[in-house]
Formats: sequence, C-alpha cells, structure tokens
Amino acid sequence: MNDGCLSALALGATLYMPCTRDDLAEALFGAQRIAGLRSAVLCLEDAVLERDVPAALARLSAFLRTLAARLPQPGDPLLFVRPRSAAMLEHVLCMPGAERLDGFVLPKAHADTMPAYLALPYLDRHRLMPTLETREACDPFEMRRLRDQLLGVQERILALRIGGNDLLRAMGLRRTVGRTAYEGPLGSIIASLVASFAPWGFALSAPVLEQFADAALLRDEIARDIEHGLFTKTAIHPGQVAVIQSALAVPAEQVEEAQLMLADDAPAVFARDGVMCEPATHRAWAKRLLDRAALYGVTDPISSTLRLVSGADQ
Repeated sequence: MNDGCLSALALGATLYMPCTRDDLAEALFGAQRIAGLRSAVLCLEDAVLERDVPAALARLSAFLRTLAARLPQPGDPLLFVRPRSAAMLEHVLCMPGAERLDGFVLPKAHADTMPAYLALPYLDRHRLMPTLETREACDPFEMRRLRDQLLGVQERILALRIGGNDLLRAMGLRRTVGRTAYEGPLGSIIASLVASFAPWGFALSAPVLEQFADAALLRDEIARDIEHGLFTKTAIHPGQVAVIQSALAVPAEQVEEAQLMLADDAPAVFARDGVMCEPATHRAWAKRLLDRAALYGVTDPISSTLRLVSGADQ
C-alpha cells in the first residue's frame, strides 16, 4: 500500500476491473487472488454501462467497507478508482473506506477538465493518474497547457496513463491484429506524449494491448514500451499480469553497465562492449534501471567481459 514514497515503477501491470463485479474483494484479497498483482483500478467509467452505474457504485461502496474492515497485508495491491466525472469522484471520496485507497485514475484528462478534479478534497495519501485519451492528446499545445497545470501539483501525480484505444477511437481507427501499438499512428502519439511530459519529471504508463491472448505480441510491445521510458502498463486480463511484470525484469548485462555508470571511480567516458558510456549523461537511466531490477528481478545472469577505456583512448 501507499507509504508516501510511491513510485510509478511499483505499479507494474495495472489491472482494470469493472465495479460491476461482485467478487472484487475475493479477486484482490481472497484465495483466488491474482498472484503477483501490484496494482488495480476499480473502474466506473468505460467498463460500466450507463444503466449499470448505480449497481457499480453500490458494489464499490460495499468493497470499500470491506477494505476498511481488514488489516493491510504485505503484498496487497495498490488500489485506485476510476470515476466517470469529478462529481462522481467527489461522491466516492465520501464513501467510508475511501481513505484506504491509494488514489484515482482521472478519465479524459486535458486542461479544461483538470481544474474540477484538482479542486477536490483528497487525503495526503491519494495519488492521481490522469488519462491522456482524448483528441487533445494529439495536440502538443494542449498537452503543454495540461503540463503547466500539473506542474503545480506534481507531487500528487503518480503517472499519466496513455489511453491507446480511446486515442485510436478519436481517429476512427482500431489496432491492427498482430501489430504493436508502435506500428501505426499510435506510435507517434506515444512518442509525442513522452516528449511532452517525461523531461519535466512525469512518469507515463503504456497503453493496454487488447489482444490479451497473444503473449508473444505483448512481450514485443513491452520491449518497445521500455524503449520509450514506459515502465508500467495497463492490463485488461489477469493473464497479462505475469507476462508484463516478467518482461520488466532487467538483463544482467544492463545491470552491470548501470553499476559501472554509478561507481564512484567511474571515468568521465568509457567503452563497454563497443558502446560509449558517459555517466554524466546516463546516470538517471542507470539509477532507474537498478530500481527496476530491484522490483522485477534480473534476467540472463551470464558473466560478461567488462572493458574500460578512458575517453582519451577512444
């Protein structure tokens, strides 16, 4: 659960679960809980039909009462709620047990919708994850307006979630079967959003892969996510959770390289396996990579030859 120093890296695969389910507590905390689940979003928005909203709210309220009555346990997933509107979120904040939530996913986030959300009476522990899923996400000017708003409350923003399917819907498109998000128009949008927010210190979450039965494609897409600095990903099926989190493990040779970068006696520039390494430039990458390895483990524990040369020797 949220300890006040929460990092987006800890989210892992964030599983979306509609609040129409009557087994939320069992699925998250019971004998049939999803092994290794690090975070979940209880959804009241797109996953719930308008006519089912009253029932979904009632089930969420019952779940929150159950949550309030149980003691936190090691390994409990981080829990977030996605409302349909700021008015609905205000209602959820008044529910007994809402104080145990780790935060909220804000749908359809852009500069014109955010003020209503930011004005609500959150607790200190509550973190926000605005979702970039409207046509404004395709407009760098609009994203700059949103970024300027969020910079004022940056300590509360855990991550910005990229809503890939909704962005494609805005263009009248759907993901092509068998292809990653980066092999179509969504790829350039993701790159633009990373450029708009990551240099200012915001973490971003990778969009869902709706083809949940294709584990190989999911692994390919996560490799591209990682190239873009996206180290947490939306999941819509329990079977995606283990695939996503295993794919976030770090190759051993990258761990060794990061350790060399951060060593107190590291040269200003050195070469390793034919690649230039420059600690002043790559220090942030190295620190984040080691943090990721601590959370998700190390793969391919093979020994490799380390070769250091000074910048003058290159």
